Amino acid sequence: MTPARLTVSGLGYATPGGRSLVRDVDLDAPPGETVGLVGPNGSGKTTFLRCVYGTLRPTAGTVRIDGTDAATLTVKERARRVAVVPQDATGAFGLTVAEVVAMGRSPHKRFWEQDTRDDARRITEALTRVGAADLASRPFEELSGGERQRALVARALAQEPGLLALDEPTNHLDIRHQLELLALLRTLPATKLIVLHDLNLAATYCDRLYVLDAGRVVASGKPADVLTEELLRTVYGVRTRIGPHPTAGTPHLVYLPPEGGD
Repeated sequence: MTPARLTVSGLGYATPGGRSLVRDVDLDAPPGETVGLVGPNGSGKTTFLRCVYGTLRPTAGTVRIDGTDAATLTVKERARRVAVVPQDATGAFGLTVAEVVAMGRSPHKRFWEQDTRDDARRITEALTRVGAADLASRPFEELSGGERQRALVARALAQEPGLLALDEPTNHLDIRHQLELLALLRTLPATKLIVLHDLNLAATYCDRLYVLDAGRVVASGKPADVLTEELLRTVYGVRTRIGPHPTAGTPHLVYLPPEGGD
C-alpha cells in the first residue's frame, strides 16, 4: 500500500438541470495524510467525494492522483489506486462477509482468475484489522449497520489502494468502534479522504480539514486553525466553546444552547 497524492483543482459539479452542488474546490492531500471533509448537511461533501472516486464526473476542474488525471484512467486502473467506503452498501445480497471483502482483490486480477492463497491471506488480515474476523462466514445482509461498515472497510483494505475515500465511515458504529476505526485508519500508509460529521472526531484524527459550505471551501488547514468559534457560528449556526483536549491537545468543542434557550 503506497500512499498517493491527491490534487484537486477548480472542481465543480452541476446537475443536468443546472443546479451547482460543488463550486471551484481546490484540495491537496499529501501522501499518507488523513484529510477530513466537514460541513453542514447539503454542503457538497458527498458529491465532492463521489467526483474524486469517479461515480460522478466533474463538470469543471480536475482530479489528479499522483499527477495523473483521474479522468484518463480506466475503471480498473482507478480501482487499483482508490478504494471507497460508502455510507451504505447495496448489491451484496446472497454473499458472505468474506466474499464481500474478496471483491477488494478484483482490481488486481484478470476476470477469469480465481482467488489464490495469497488473496485469502489478505482477506483474513483485512477482516482481522477491523475486528471482524468472526463475521467472515456470516451472510452480509444479516449484519447490523455497524458490522456492515466494518466489513466495507475491510474490503477497502484488501484492495490495497494508495487513496482511501470514506463517506462517514463512523456511521452506524458505537463509540468504541468509531474510535478504533479512526485510530486504525491513522496507522494505514494510504492517504485518507474522509467525510465526517463529528467535529471532535475530525479534530482528533485528521491532519487537516476542509470546511465546505454551499459547495465551496470556506476554510482549510490544520484543525486548530480551522475550527474556531466564529467559523462554527457562521457555517453551522451554533454557539461553541473551544479549548484543548485534556490529553490529545487537539481542539475540543463544547456546544452551547441556542441564545435565548434554557
